[in-house]
Amino acid sequence: MNFLEERILKDGIIKEGNVLKVDSFLNHQMDVRLLDMIGEEFYRRFADKPITKVLTIEASGIGIAYAVARCFDVPMVFAKKAKSINIDGDMYKAEVESFTHKNKNQVIVSKKYLSADDHVLIVDDFLANGCALQGLISITESAGASVEGIGIVIEKGFQFGGKSIRNLGYHLESLAIVESMDAETQTVVFREQ
Repeated sequence: MNFLEERILKDGIIKEGNVLKVDSFLNHQMDVRLLDMIGEEFYRRFADKPITKVLTIEASGIGIAYAVARCFDVPMVFAKKAKSINIDGDMYKAEVESFTHKNKNQVIVSKKYLSADDHVLIVDDFLANGCALQGLISITESAGASVEGIGIVIEKGFQFGGKSIRNLGYHLESLAIVESMDAETQTVVFREQ
């Protein structure tokens, strides 16, 4: 069992509807030492790739992407869910559906921050159905950049997102893959990796 699986067992809370709450350490309150460990682990797994940018989606992916980008010593870019008056010029756009929030958002990245010269590592906190990842892949490919890899902190292995992304040929690494979880007993079973 790795450091992340241990932390999920210690502090994760399982809710009805296949929801795993990790907001006490990952995506509301953040354990910065844990984020550093996550960044270092993704660096170890993708160190052979020529990464020039780390890409994620707001908001939960930002802290994770920062830790990863810091290890690679490259810029981190995040797709915004709303256009504001601060964003000017042309943008790459994709529509993504959130499993957790049960809504669709159009996400945007300024064309100033992603180009055909970039070798992108996409990172995010969760992978369930893969909609957010497909949006980030679409944005990356629209820029002419290459997706060098995808790093997910927690994958719900019992949902189809991981399988569908891997079937598309992408190098996907998940630090913890939940095979099953039970809200009544508060038990989590992880996939052997």
